[in-house]
Amino acid sequence: MANQPREQWGTRAGFLLAAIGSAIGLGNIWRFPAEAFRNGGGAFLLPYLIALLTAGLPLLIMEYTIGRKHRKSPPAAYRQLAGPAQFIGWWQVTICFVIATYYAVILAYAVRYVGFSVGQQWGNSPDEFLIVNFLQRAEQPGAMSAYVSGVFWPLLAVWVAVLIILVFGVRRGIERANKIFIPLLVIFFVILVIRALTLEGAVVGLDAFFSPDWGALRDGKVWVAAYGQIFFSLSIGFGIMITYASYLRRRADLTGSALVAGLANSSFELLAGIGVFSTLGFLAVNSGKEVGDVVEGGLGLAFIAFPTIISNMPLGTFFGVLFFGSLVIAGLSSLISIVQVVVSAVQDRTGLGRVPSVFLCGGAVALASLVLFPTDTGLYLLDASDHFINQYGIALAALVSVVTVAWLLRRLPQLQKNADATSAVRLGHWWRICLGVITPLVLGWMLVDAFRQELAENYAELPTTFLLWAGWGVAIGALLIAVLLALIPWRRGGAAELDEDSLDERSR
Repeated sequence: MANQPREQWGTRAGFLLAAIGSAIGLGNIWRFPAEAFRNGGGAFLLPYLIALLTAGLPLLIMEYTIGRKHRKSPPAAYRQLAGPAQFIGWWQVTICFVIATYYAVILAYAVRYVGFSVGQQWGNSPDEFLIVNFLQRAEQPGAMSAYVSGVFWPLLAVWVAVLIILVFGVRRGIERANKIFIPLLVIFFVILVIRALTLEGAVVGLDAFFSPDWGALRDGKVWVAAYGQIFFSLSIGFGIMITYASYLRRRADLTGSALVAGLANSSFELLAGIGVFSTLGFLAVNSGKEVGDVVEGGLGLAFIAFPTIISNMPLGTFFGVLFFGSLVIAGLSSLISIVQVVVSAVQDRTGLGRVPSVFLCGGAVALASLVLFPTDTGLYLLDASDHFINQYGIALAALVSVVTVAWLLRRLPQLQKNADATSAVRLGHWWRICLGVITPLVLGWMLVDAFRQELAENYAELPTTFLLWAGWGVAIGALLIAVLLALIPWRRGGAAELDEDSLDERSR
């Protein structure tokens, strides 16, 4: 079992669609527009582009190269770079496990809201409908006291769909699914944007979104926000791209693929910004408020602001089904990639086949998700876990991986040679400078700034005792479990331990 051939993508287009599907997720639709508006509007696009070129794409290429070169999941790939470095890979696996448990819950919300859009069941109070009627949220976070069946059943359906797709494997499952998901997502969103642009007040919203505040560029927080958006939207730092690249053919073009995936992701974010702010402009005009007064991000934008807009616009039901349908499709492609990291790691570590690995790993993630989140305290847990695993999981793991590869192991020249050997666009000194200097400094500053804010006040004004276990406990626990997993000795492998360079040597 351990020496069976590794799966491969059927085509380069299949890999690109899967990588783009992983990158384009819920954050593109509800995080980027709000971040851009709060950080200089149109002027934000300049630091955003610089962040993409100096950190996002370089780190994406590094992860592609590590995955393709070693043809392994993150723990095994980092182990081949250096034995102790495998803990980084396991850390990324545990991060993916945590994220998958709550990411699926947001998809379950979106699935229900596709149905709620028909007849606009939220009535005149979308906020009360979400919090009280649908989620049945407790007044304070604490012990679970009620199970919410309205969340449980769509969540179960989401997990059944994800596990079925994963059971069919990389080529027949993930690749085929994304060949359907991504074109469908683009069609849905283009129709949605065209409809939004025809609304009264759309120009007001677009003016607010694109009007540049050049003075904001002198604020360091704007630049940190731009780099943060790039890190979180490209699916880098938590093992997804290493895993997906490990299924590439040995002569695949890495830098060209990274450019296509990165630019496609950014283009969709810009499209999402146009659609969201055209719609928010409609809400502002109809409510007699400024656009800045109706701007929200995250769950508030999707499940409170947009239902309010849908209730007040012509053809609202059609718009609602398209919008929440887009959330479901974008989220599914991302969730599949997140769970695949865990499945691939267990396959490489144990030698189990695809089907038992999916049911073992995917089943464990699904079980945790179904037990913890469809409850009256599930929203509190989701909010805290998401904040802390993003700030002190993904960002910190990305920093440690870059410092380890670039500074401690000094593997950037070797990785650059490997990428250049099969890529149309060759990497220059800029790639090593970006990864060796710019990316570590920016990630380090982001973490220091976030930690300083954490000490100044409790996140979302949640109780300290709750944050200790639901926030810090989740982030630190993921790291400790990764260290323990890294201490378990590996069996000696024969061909299973060979990387691409070793195969090249054998073929000569």
